[in-house]
Amino acid sequence: MKFRTTLVAGAAIMALVPSQVSAAPISNEDAAALLERLNQLEQEVVSLRAQLGNVETVQQQQGEQVAQVEKVAQAQGNTSIKFKGAPEIKTDDGWSFKPRGRILYDFNNLSSVPSTINIAGEGFSNEARRVRLGVQGSIPGGFGYKLEADLLDGVEITDAYLDYEAGGLTVTLGQHNNFQSLEELSSSNDTSFIERSAFTDAFGFQRKVGISGAYKTGDLLLQGGVFTDNIDDLNEGNDSINLDSRVVFAPKLGNAQLHLGGSVHWTNLGDTIPSLRFRQRPLIHSVDTRFIDTGNMTADEQLTYGLEAAVISGRFHAAAESHWAKVSRPGLVNPTFFGGSVEAGMFLTDDTREYKGGMFKGIKVKNPVGSGGSGAWQVNIRYDRLDLTDAGIIGGTQDGYMASLIWTPVDYVRFLVNYGHLSYGNALGIVTGAPDDYSVDVIGARAQIVF
Repeated sequence: MKFRTTLVAGAAIMALVPSQVSAAPISNEDAAALLERLNQLEQEVVSLRAQLGNVETVQQQQGEQVAQVEKVAQAQGNTSIKFKGAPEIKTDDGWSFKPRGRILYDFNNLSSVPSTINIAGEGFSNEARRVRLGVQGSIPGGFGYKLEADLLDGVEITDAYLDYEAGGLTVTLGQHNNFQSLEELSSSNDTSFIERSAFTDAFGFQRKVGISGAYKTGDLLLQGGVFTDNIDDLNEGNDSINLDSRVVFAPKLGNAQLHLGGSVHWTNLGDTIPSLRFRQRPLIHSVDTRFIDTGNMTADEQLTYGLEAAVISGRFHAAAESHWAKVSRPGLVNPTFFGGSVEAGMFLTDDTREYKGGMFKGIKVKNPVGSGGSGAWQVNIRYDRLDLTDAGIIGGTQDGYMASLIWTPVDYVRFLVNYGHLSYGNALGIVTGAPDDYSVDVIGARAQIVF
């Protein structure tokens, strides 16, 4: 800065001094004028120096501000994209977004025993079991969301909720599962058979609109909530109310994962729902015929309760559930119906069934197809019981003996083949043309992709 000022002053002096200065002396007046001009130049140089200093200060401050803004923007806008069956977008400040969906297609066959029985639904059938699309993600502050719809018959909302997590507590508001049972809470993408245990459909388990809380501490999980009805049934006047609770104890015993649980559910049907009906298909969904059916029962309340147990140890898993449904009928005897199942499965490959948060999860294939492996292969067996006969209600009994083979070539694709022998009793008059006691054989196959 000093060099620049001196240079300017020197140049000014040289400009004012006549070229003949060395040849002739100057007068006093000229000298005074020159001195005054030099003083003016000095003041102008001082002023220029001050202005230049201010500009440099402002530039430095602006540079620091830009750097700070860039730092904040980088922290807030650091976005990562990972592919987990579909792209999952995340930012460091808590935002995330992921599309999700599933396509499940079934091919089935039903035959009666003896074959002389003519029953509706016999023979080959097939259907798109589920076609769903949705999104899920997180919002800064501990919030999350999920919206998913089934597209088979128009648009049917399955999940639609907002949740909040803090520590071990999760609060959920909207349409979601109300803690019915281990298998019902586990995704249909991950079940051992193409359909869940018979009691889960027969007793009307479904998602409902409400508010719930779940608290996990150590091996203990507590769940409870207040619900109304399924979002599609919330028409004018529907004032039904549900109170639901579930407790799960899931300790580790060596390398084995244990699961012990129970749930209780109370429903007041309200003023616009006068009856209940329990019934069930024969393991495959593409057959509309119900071989076990209570018919419509006058009712005002329902109480259901169940027990759960499971173990996962390496390639082996086993699970058992039982559930009771008691129907309150004004002025009549109150029947109690029963459903339950027990199953066991074994992986033929070096894989294991996954478990998290009180439910079964999708497996992670250790040697997937395309990476030199053969995928995951699993065999399962199950006994399934449903009894809809009590207190004068003759809905029949169903005993199912089932086996399945599952091939999961990669994490997001599965192929299932099921066989079921279903034996019916106390079933006279439920299905036209069927006797009191008979049985059916069903074979089902499924191809599915999930993301």
